[in-house]
Amino acid sequence: MRFFIGGIMQGSRQDDDICGQDYRTTIREIILREYPEAEVVCPFELYPDSPHYGPEEGKRTFLDLIDRAKEADFLVAYLPEASMGTAIEMWQAYRAGARILSISPMAENWVIKFLSDQVFPTMEEFAQYIGSGGLKRLSPGG
Repeated sequence: MRFFIGGIMQGSRQDDDICGQDYRTTIREIILREYPEAEVVCPFELYPDSPHYGPEEGKRTFLDLIDRAKEADFLVAYLPEASMGTAIEMWQAYRAGARILSISPMAENWVIKFLSDQVFPTMEEFAQYIGSGGLKRLSPGG
């Protein structure tokens, strides 16, 4: 089982700083507690300095991440606010047949509403879903 953790990095920032990334550790722990053999792909772990990359390296990184999103069985999107990069990752994963789980208060946002298999308003609700075997209901024949 391969998971891709999508989520806000820069959001609407107008500088090269990033939003807090602690949510990625929390999501990884939730997944691995229930599915210890899962592969969890985290863009921030792969490219921790990406906001400071030059144009060529930044573009290569961005394209690599959206390709990795396509390879996931499940994409978990953490979106306390809009993220254009995460929206593109979600679209690519959706088109490739991945199941999309969004953690966001923006349930009426069209990208979240129409691409997600499940939307959770809080991290706690996501954790409860994973812990109760919710992914089995999303899997073919589940």
